[in-house]
Amino acid sequence: MIVTQENENIVWHPHAIARADREKQHGHQGVVLWFTGLSGSGKSTVAGALEQALHAHGVSTYLLDGDNVRHGLCRDLGFTENDRRENIRRVGEVAKLMVDAGLVVLTAFISPHRAERQMVRDMLAAGQFIEVFVDTPLEICEVRDPKGLYKKARSGELKNFTGIDSVYESPQAADIHLNGEQLVTNLIEQLLDVLRHRVIINS
Repeated sequence: MIVTQENENIVWHPHAIARADREKQHGHQGVVLWFTGLSGSGKSTVAGALEQALHAHGVSTYLLDGDNVRHGLCRDLGFTENDRRENIRRVGEVAKLMVDAGLVVLTAFISPHRAERQMVRDMLAAGQFIEVFVDTPLEICEVRDPKGLYKKARSGELKNFTGIDSVYESPQAADIHLNGEQLVTNLIEQLLDVLRHRVIINS
């Protein structure tokens, strides 16, 4: 029995079915593919297309999207620095549980700070966190502007918007570095090649 530091009355209960058992049933290991990049970089589009490709390969997946989690899990959070950090922490904890369930978890979050992405990496065992940087120039993201957020930020309607008046810290050594100006189909092939190499999916 492991006693947590926060409260000695809360204990971690080990279960008879372990992650290895679940992974064996799924036929692949559980990992987190953490997509990061500016708004409009294409991370949600790429993550969604990759999930479809993995599903076609028989891989058990779940996609955690930034907007979707704010409809439920993180609906009480705003966009202050502290709230955004808590948003990422919660998503990291959910992703960790899903990895324990043996799933390949795809997340699409701006997650602008290196420290927060490292925080999630540190929650997981070595090799379970794969940082995917969708590297798209700001000017391209602004042209795309799928939600009209850059226009609002430039006009002053939207404050603390990443890339405009709030910093985005690019990964210094992402596990996978994608050129966000390429066709999505090309990016998916690159990702699948990496996952085959890591023996997460079969060829």
